[in-house]
Amino acid sequence: MKLYEYMAKGVLRDNGVPVPPGRLARTPEEAEAAARSLGPCVIKAQVLVGGRGKAGGVKPAPTPEEARARAGEILGMNLKGYVVDTVYVEGMLGVDRELYLGIAMDNASKRPLLIASASGGMEIEEVPERDIVRQPIPVEWGLMPYAARWVAHRLGLSGELSRQFGEIALKLYEIFKRYDAELVEINPLVVAGGRLVAADARLNVDDDALYRHPDLPRTSEATELEKRVRELGLAYVQLDGDIAVMANGAGITMATLDVLQRYGGRPMNFLDAGGGAAAEPMAEALKVLVSTRPRAIFINIFGGITRCDDVAQAVITARREVGISMPLVVRLVGTNEEKGVEMLRGEGIQAYRSMEEAAARVVELARPGEGVER
Repeated sequence: MKLYEYMAKGVLRDNGVPVPPGRLARTPEEAEAAARSLGPCVIKAQVLVGGRGKAGGVKPAPTPEEARARAGEILGMNLKGYVVDTVYVEGMLGVDRELYLGIAMDNASKRPLLIASASGGMEIEEVPERDIVRQPIPVEWGLMPYAARWVAHRLGLSGELSRQFGEIALKLYEIFKRYDAELVEINPLVVAGGRLVAADARLNVDDDALYRHPDLPRTSEATELEKRVRELGLAYVQLDGDIAVMANGAGITMATLDVLQRYGGRPMNFLDAGGGAAAEPMAEALKVLVSTRPRAIFINIFGGITRCDDVAQAVITARREVGISMPLVVRLVGTNEEKGVEMLRGEGIQAYRSMEEAAARVVELARPGEGVER
């Protein structure tokens, strides 16, 4: 379970890690009132995805009036499928330097791993591997002060900043243990006015350990679209490409994503219709895919319990009720294949037998300037 930034910072604050003062706001008026007590501030969208800054979800507001305006711009934004309904109004820091510090579970060694970098912030993914410091933490005795100081030295910190970094690293490890975390991260950990402050924070807790933390608030990562599809008994996941995908079963869905990428395609989302979905919920789910406005839709069905004629009927129903203006490619094989293909042909839709041939075609159609598949 992921915690929102303001929740993660609350945990850090309660455990002695310095964080800027801040207040939650659900309206522009609340943001303005918060800014009047905080002074110059930053308005930050509270969503459970990264990349908020690049997407326009984090904006400076030097005055209360600007805080109100910036909050008005951010509230209601759709950030990677999440509609922003809350912002965090946080006191602005005079940042001299940005670092990165995190602790995650290393699945390879099956022990916690402290990760740090002298370069933090929005471009952390671009930091060369050679500039990242990794310090394994033995679970028998935990993170030792000398190990934290060694990491501080590797980051080029000395004197008072080295001491503060060591203290924060040790506290972060205590949080990692106490909350059964999969990840606790500060990015950026900033140098501001001669002290280290957590300017942003993430805390992901192991779902299987949540029963041990009834005091923690509960959050859900599902977007509104994901919730809508789940109500139909199907699974939906948002990605960041431009081709919508429907398949039936986890294995064929993953294979579909792989083969699309093999031909240069980028899945925008995928919907797993499962092994026995009926025509009606599949038609509703296809309408959801259409509503995401992809450049093309790829339906890849291996008919077993799910019959190909039911899939064909779902496609026809969705097309008649909402229209499908983008290119649509269907691959059908298996139970009642001939009937399903015949039904689609009756609507002017071609069905492929080969997954690779169909994938190559939908990638081609998703390119700008191509027409609707017939």
